[in-house]
Amino acid sequence: MRWWQCRLAAAVALLAAVLALGAAGPRSPAPLRFAPGGRFKLALFADLHYGENAWTDWGPAQDDASDRVMAAVLDAENPDFVVYLGDLVTANNVPVANASDLQNRITSQEVELMTAELDRACGLSRSSVGPRELWPGVSNYVLQVLSHEKPHDPALLMYFLDSGGGSYPEVVSCAQVTWFHSQSRFLNPDGRIPELVFWHVPSTAYVKVAPKATSEVRKPCVGSLNEEDVAPQVAEWGMMDALAHRPSVKAIFVGHNHGLDWCCPYEKLWLCFARHTGHGGYGDWPRGARIVEVAEKKHFSVNSWIRMENGSTHSHVTLSSARFS
Repeated sequence: MRWWQCRLAAAVALLAAVLALGAAGPRSPAPLRFAPGGRFKLALFADLHYGENAWTDWGPAQDDASDRVMAAVLDAENPDFVVYLGDLVTANNVPVANASDLQNRITSQEVELMTAELDRACGLSRSSVGPRELWPGVSNYVLQVLSHEKPHDPALLMYFLDSGGGSYPEVVSCAQVTWFHSQSRFLNPDGRIPELVFWHVPSTAYVKVAPKATSEVRKPCVGSLNEEDVAPQVAEWGMMDALAHRPSVKAIFVGHNHGLDWCCPYEKLWLCFARHTGHGGYGDWPRGARIVEVAEKKHFSVNSWIRMENGSTHSHVTLSSARFS
């Protein structure tokens, strides 16, 4: 598939792979749905940077270590869904011919670990190229998660956006803003369905709320890692204004900065970093993943925490909570 091979060089593709057990056949996967307990849990794997120096001993060993991080998180959390939050493959020192093999390796980890009895051709990924009018940006799409209590009604919307990179500007474009308005008005005209948003490169709004680099993360922000300045998109072309004025949007999740894992409030939503998951890429901070758990029921909530490779958790935060009548 040529489209993502080109974008892997830019290292900005957002891919999502469903982990729900009992999914339907490879050509008709079951709809995403809240579990019987009314919860839907996501694991965010950010900045894997597979394929660095594949011709050396340390390069493949590094990729093996990344495999172990994901395995540890999956074993501990048993999520319903995984989001690959960008920079899956290194853009700097991987032969182009190796890119597709590395992509297959990444997306097969969860299938092997969680549903080993299924054939690898089951096609559990929910990623999409996205509208042609948004090219060269790809992976712009929205996923619905259906309610357990009302099986035909969506109880959560998840938007995935390409934030550029590589040979393209690191920005969410005006065309993407228009697309978001169109999708959100069609799917959620009254704003009653909670919405989460995912892209890779943080917006300039992250700079506005960021704790001073290397300082302790203090309330209202929550996090444990604050070792660098935010490296934001090159411009803000309206997406943050659109999201900030939409109460149904509860949080935005990004990667890109390996030395940050905090969440901070912004307007009426939260801006969150994931946690550097892969052993590729810069920085030697301990690896982990951000977990996001959404509860429907009468007391709706979005809670998040960091699960580390060693099994520990920290930085628990409630991103949204509301009681429905």
